[in-house]
Amino acid sequence: MVGPRRAHLFAKLNIFSLGDLLYHFPREYEDRSHMQPASRFPHGSNAVVKGTVVGSEELRPRKNMTITKLGVHDGTGVFFAVWFNQAYIKKQVRPGTNIVVTGKMDKSFGVPQIKVTDFEKISTNGKLLHSGRIVPMYPLTEKLGQRTMRQIMYSALQESVPRIKEFLPSYILEKYKLPSIEVALSKIHFPENLKQAENARKRLVFEELFLLQLGLAIRRSKLSYKKKDHVYCNGMGLVSRLMQSLPFNLTKAQKRVWEEISSNMQSSFPMNRLLQGDVGSGKTIICIFALLKAAESGLQGVLMAPTEILAEQHYLNLKKYLHGLGVKVVIVSGAVPAKERNKILDQISAGEANIVVGTHAVIQETVQFKKLSLVVVDEQHRFGVRQRAILQRKGFTPDVLVMTATPIPRTLTMTVYGELDISVIDALPPGRKPVKTYAVKPTAWNKVYKLMHNQIEAGHQVYLVCALVEESEKVDIQSAVDTAENLQKQIFPDHKVGLLHGRMTPDEKDKAMSSFRDGNTNILVATSVIEVGVDVPNATVIIIVDAHRFGLAQLHQLRGRVGRGARQSYCILVSEPGTDEAKERLRAMTMTNDGFRLAEMDLKIRGPGELFGTRQSGLPELKIADWINNMKTMGLAQSEALSFMDAHGEHGKCDGYNNLFVEMERRFKQKGNYIDIS
Repeated sequence: MVGPRRAHLFAKLNIFSLGDLLYHFPREYEDRSHMQPASRFPHGSNAVVKGTVVGSEELRPRKNMTITKLGVHDGTGVFFAVWFNQAYIKKQVRPGTNIVVTGKMDKSFGVPQIKVTDFEKISTNGKLLHSGRIVPMYPLTEKLGQRTMRQIMYSALQESVPRIKEFLPSYILEKYKLPSIEVALSKIHFPENLKQAENARKRLVFEELFLLQLGLAIRRSKLSYKKKDHVYCNGMGLVSRLMQSLPFNLTKAQKRVWEEISSNMQSSFPMNRLLQGDVGSGKTIICIFALLKAAESGLQGVLMAPTEILAEQHYLNLKKYLHGLGVKVVIVSGAVPAKERNKILDQISAGEANIVVGTHAVIQETVQFKKLSLVVVDEQHRFGVRQRAILQRKGFTPDVLVMTATPIPRTLTMTVYGELDISVIDALPPGRKPVKTYAVKPTAWNKVYKLMHNQIEAGHQVYLVCALVEESEKVDIQSAVDTAENLQKQIFPDHKVGLLHGRMTPDEKDKAMSSFRDGNTNILVATSVIEVGVDVPNATVIIIVDAHRFGLAQLHQLRGRVGRGARQSYCILVSEPGTDEAKERLRAMTMTNDGFRLAEMDLKIRGPGELFGTRQSGLPELKIADWINNMKTMGLAQSEALSFMDAHGEHGKCDGYNNLFVEMERRFKQKGNYIDIS
């Protein structure tokens, strides 16, 4: 049906199979169903007229321009169908041919003329695809036209739809008055009216969300199916000692969340929990409690961070808080010399190292644990089936705690992280002052420099962040280098200006960050590598240059680098926003410090695509449902999926629902290893 050349074009649309093709849905419809004689369409209107070709002529008013005119009789009179620079039409459509033309009506010259945008020869069976009906308009790629797509789609439907087996349970179809899969696919592509298209869409949206929720429910059941092979001690000796020695009081939210995690760890089944909290809410200390609980029980815990800078920071925090408690903390890092690294690996394999910190490399084959019981995953790293399988091959069924400061709107959390239990720290520690945020134009730099100077003179430190865009990384890094040099030589010659960017070696990054953390650097010029987790309480100002180039969630993460102490902090957004969307983002930043509110705003401004980042790539792509507009259906689908699992579990295949499981597996497996169904 599709040759190699077209297959290449379809691949650009992620269409590789017949199933992919049938699920490539129209983006909109054009109503071309109202056909009538040309004389009845007013000048300037969109006209659809059926008739018989009675003559043709070709005009060349100037060089490189051809006008083809067909005289068409519509039963009441003659009108002209006009094409520009499409000379082949005259040979393709000869007198006596019955056609339907669609286009703009022009009555400026007396005789009605239609400037044709589409036309169709009427076949012997009278079937119309491109006119005289509700016409689907598809998302396409260059060199693939709407007519070609419709013809291929129609042939595919004729050939395959009668053979497609229904996979949704019949009780769901009846309960929600949904059409069969055969009807839904036929009418989403070629409806006879818009009501049919809407009913088909309703079915396909529910189907997509139900399969998503069913996959997540199965994933969840698999995670908790296998019992743990480790037991934590009931007492809280070391954890209690640490709590009592803290220089601050835990918030009610922190206490509640620790109760949830501690209870989960005591369970016979593995913990799979998401710890969600806004920047600065105090997630790290809760994770330290969990790691200490593992160490106190004679077990091992690992903390995985997305970057070496953040891993180093976690390592220093653990060493600081656990000092004097008899717990051995080690770090597996690229910056560690080979001899020392081998020594650390020996300590891990012997069980002498209680807590191991590093990037995701700490669970690779070269690192052998003796009694690993807890994995804490910080921020962006996705701890999925592949990572869990590595540990299971080593004989471990660990508890997993995923920690994130990227706020997910409350309405979506259960869907996006549907396979995890969720704990939320929804309050900041007392005494924290909200960061004052201002959006200024580049003409205000002198005022910005004055603020920087005043804060440095008061003994505080400043971040200055340059936007980094992947396509022009070299240019942006040079911009950061130039900015640092200018600040050091021209603006702040008496203060130390540091530099941090992604092209530096791990050792260079570590030195730059350590100098800033220790207070030796007054101003740190950085690309956005500092957005996640970096904690320097003495920093009170962050200036974000070209702030319009950042997303709202990213801006909020960057702002979270300041305001971590009791002093008043400031976030300055230097920008000349060109688009309304960019202005909305900056306005939202100045309105609130609440990450969850900002996440809701971001969802409305941009939709979920960038909001979920790498996390969303773990889910099957939504082809027709919408995270925002189909929220109610999402809830119904989740409820039905959970009810189905309660009634049938993973044995649904044996209960006559094999087709349902086959379709659900197909959709999840398109996304690699996110769900392990076997």
